[in-house]
Amino acid sequence: MHVVDHTKGQPSESESRNVLTESARITRGKITDLARLSAANHDAAIFPGGFGAAKNLSTFAVDGKDCRVHEDVERVLKEFHKAGKPIGLCCIASVLAAKVLHGVEVTVGHEQEEGGRWPYAGTAEAIKALGAKHCVKEVTEAHVDKKNKVVTTPAFMCETELHHVHDGIGAMVKKEENRD
Repeated sequence: MHVVDHTKGQPSESESRNVLTESARITRGKITDLARLSAANHDAAIFPGGFGAAKNLSTFAVDGKDCRVHEDVERVLKEFHKAGKPIGLCCIASVLAAKVLHGVEVTVGHEQEEGGRWPYAGTAEAIKALGAKHCVKEVTEAHVDKKNKVVTTPAFMCETELHHVHDGIGAMVKKEENRD
């Protein structure tokens, strides 16, 4: 979809990006196309959030609860789930599991805006409409769905200091590693 100029908070008319190229730039590391990811070769899968998850990994940004999930994302989620391997999802990426793994428990934080602190709180209703259970958590926390081995954290769904987001993502990774 469109590229957002975050200095202006609006779409950039003259810019386009390639997801693989941008991923390599951000991580400064060796990346591989998601089409090549296999649960047989990895212990866990973590999906970072950000609006790209709602625009590029799915159509949630446009279609809400009626979204479609990118076929490779759906395959990876189902493959790791079937293999009983942990799946971590940050921020808006939790909707990917809600759409693909029926009855999964996830969090995107709170269910009310609370004076703008949780500006995307309406996402919790979409998660419920997808047949998933939404669990209220603070930005520094992670929710563990033990049955499905899915661990989620609100991350940037909350307007807060960056270190609180960091703490929540750290909690998600730690719980995923410990598989609790």
